[in-house]
Amino acid sequence: APRLIDYLGPESLAHFERLQGLLRSQNLPFRINPRLVRGLDYYNLTVFEWVADVGGTALTVCGGGRYDPLVEMLGGKPAPACGFAIGVERVLELMRARGDAAAQPQCDVYVVHQGDETLDSALQAAERLRDAGLDVILHCGGGSFKSQFKRADTSGAQLAVIVGADELARGEVSVKWLRSGEAGAAGPQQAVAIDRLAEVVVEAIVANQDNPENPGQ
Repeated sequence: APRLIDYLGPESLAHFERLQGLLRSQNLPFRINPRLVRGLDYYNLTVFEWVADVGGTALTVCGGGRYDPLVEMLGGKPAPACGFAIGVERVLELMRARGDAAAQPQCDVYVVHQGDETLDSALQAAERLRDAGLDVILHCGGGSFKSQFKRADTSGAQLAVIVGADELARGEVSVKWLRSGEAGAAGPQQAVAIDRLAEVVVEAIVANQDNPENPGQ
């Protein structure tokens, strides 16, 4: 039977290869299913499913994809988007199988970056921090640093990690306090070597718990 992947145009193929490259750069396992489709016809570029093994049974936990033209189809302005549906019962079943307790929502770090030019490095920075046990939001959707910082300020994060081209050329990123406990004021910004990022951020957050009025001190 014909495979959809064999009929991709140059732009769609480039997007798909870029996506695979990002997944591989983060060591995220995936399998290409050339016959995977979703039940609605407004999806474009990529669809996906997350399948987990629970007690020897493969369970589809969530599925979704991109639907860039959907808002325009409904009469709105262009609003490229990606979304998914997730089965709450499947998630609870998976958590029980793993012995996980429900976590309280929180965010330690918000990662801002300069878009495609620095996206790979921003992803790597976010994963370094997550591997250190931190809750991290990686900015998606583009925008200036100013607009990204507005989102960071409303995320509840204590720190912002800034991934810029100039800093990367020096093997660094910048770390900036967004607020200081009850004082609520932004704190200082400092350059940090990429290979020490997780160490420095963890130490800073722990220190701020003991000295919330003076972040970074």
